[in-house]
Order: sequence, then structure tokens, then C-alpha cells
Amino acid sequence: MSEIRYDRLSDTHVIIAPERLHRPDFMTVETPIIEKAICPFCEGNEFMTPKEILAMRKPDTIANQKGWQTRVVPNLYKAVAIETPHAHHDGNFEYWEGFGAHEVIIDTPRHSVSMGEWSHEEMVLWLKTLRARVGDLRRDRRIVFISLFKNEGYDAGSTMSHCHTQLIGLPMIPKTERSLYRQKRQYFEDNHHALMEAIVRAEEESGVRMIERSGEFSAFCPYASSYPFEVMISSQQCVGQIDTLRDNHIDDLALLLYRVIEKFQKELGRFSFNLSVSTPPLSDDSYGGEAHRLMIRIIPRIYRYGGFEVSTHMMINPVAPEVAAKRLRGEIND
Repeated sequence: MSEIRYDRLSDTHVIIAPERLHRPDFMTVETPIIEKAICPFCEGNEFMTPKEILAMRKPDTIANQKGWQTRVVPNLYKAVAIETPHAHHDGNFEYWEGFGAHEVIIDTPRHSVSMGEWSHEEMVLWLKTLRARVGDLRRDRRIVFISLFKNEGYDAGSTMSHCHTQLIGLPMIPKTERSLYRQKRQYFEDNHHALMEAIVRAEEESGVRMIERSGEFSAFCPYASSYPFEVMISSQQCVGQIDTLRDNHIDDLALLLYRVIEKFQKELGRFSFNLSVSTPPLSDDSYGGEAHRLMIRIIPRIYRYGGFEVSTHMMINPVAPEVAAKRLRGEIND
């Protein structure tokens, strides 16, 4: 039997329809990304990218040379540019100049093509790099919203096989994000605790969609998952946002991410996915930040969507999150 479930976080509905598993919609074969003869993201090819904005480096190494552990450069094919005038034009045809930040975080000097190949140390360095970049851009008052995301695999939109993450900073807040933050602020005003805190507590008490915990962080398949095997990582307690996390929280989060990706690969093999790291509006310090929680969302791209989803913005998920969580915990074997 199918169910129409309400997603309290995004104020939307999702159809959980296991019957759809019989339709030939799963992308079972990963489309390979065409490898370039020389990878510009590999160590030793620093001359092939724009000059670095930031790098985590080994001692006694210099900028734009070997010896880095993570490296941040401007996106060569940027959607927005920090050099563009920060100007807004009103009227019938309202628009902003193409101002913003578009950066590439090269996650590792090794030519790894999957996050599942990283070590725990590489996961820690990656999170510390995100922390540093968001912390720096927060000081630029022209930027009010930052999107942090990874596209891994061709079906997730990646065009480079070498692991990398993207950062886009904008002078405005996208509509879906505005709605999400209004929802969280209103919930906090009405209930005096964060919406995400309530969701994580409910998932931990239920247990059926939980995957694993590490320190303050919990990984679970959300009750109203929009995508098959969707995983969310967050916490009951407010531990800060990505740019204010303490080192011990980064260690816990890195360990949990490492284990979740490992479980994904054991269950799904090589798969495409999108990963996003939430960042509330940079100017929003409502309720001392208590209304918001750090959230990481991992969306495997293993199922094709059609006209209903596009026309209604309501997703049909053929894998119940309870089943997905059981499989990721290793409790169901074919």
C-alpha cells in the first residue's frame, strides 16, 4: 500500500509507493564520466587551475604548488563572479548583476573518483575547509546565502571524475530556502525549540529509520523521504553551523559521514549522489541561532522521475525509508 506523507521540515507531501519498484525506472548502470588525459585537480597540475583562494597544506609548502591536502579555487566556468558589481535593478524586469562567489573545493590531491575512497582524515580536512570558506565569506556583507554541494557521478550532474565540492554564494535567498527558513523560525516561535531538534528526537525515539550515531550527530532516512535511500544527518542540540563547528564536532561528523558512505557503497555499489550542507541565511541570527541546525543531506540518484514530479513538485518515492534504513543497517540481505 502506498502512503502520502507530510514532510514537516519543508512543508510538502511525498508519496511513498513501493509498488513503483516494479517499473523499470532505476538507473542500475552508472554512466561513466569521460576521463581527461591530464586531470587539472591532481597534485602537480596546479598551473591548470585559477590561483588558489585557500589550501590546507603540509608544513613548508607554498601556494599553488604541491603539498596541499585540500585546495579551493575559483570555478573556471562560474555562474556568478565576485568581481561583478553588486547591483540590483528593480522594475518590470527585475534582476541582479551576476554578483556572487562560485568556488571549487578540490577535496583531495589523490585522483579519487568517489567519496567512499577517502580516509577519515581526508573527511576531517574536507569539513575544516568548508568551515574556513563559509567563515570567510560570512564577513562579506554582500553575500547573504551560501550553497554547499557535491555532485558525485554522471547521473548526479558531475562532469569531473576527481572528487570536488562546489560553493555558490548569492546576494539573495532562493525561494525554497526562504520558505524553509520561515518554516523553521515559525516553528521555533510557536514551540520554543528547533524543528530539526523535534525531528531528530522523534526519529531516535522511533528507531525504525535510524542508521547510526556519532557524538551529537544522528544519521537517518527521513520519514517523508523524497528520494530512495535519502539520508539526513543532523543533531538535537545546537552545535553551530558549518563555519562554527568545534574540532571535536568535526571529528564526530566526519566519522559518521565516513560510515554512512561505507554503508551506501555496500548496499548500492558504485552510485551517483548529490550531497548538500545546509547554511542558514548568513544575516539570520534569530534566537541566537537556536532555530537552525546543521544538516547534511545525501540523495542517491538511482531513480528516474517524470511528468508528475516535474509538474507538481511532489515526489514519488518507491523505496520506503524504513526499508532503506534496514538495508543500510545491514538487516536485510538479498
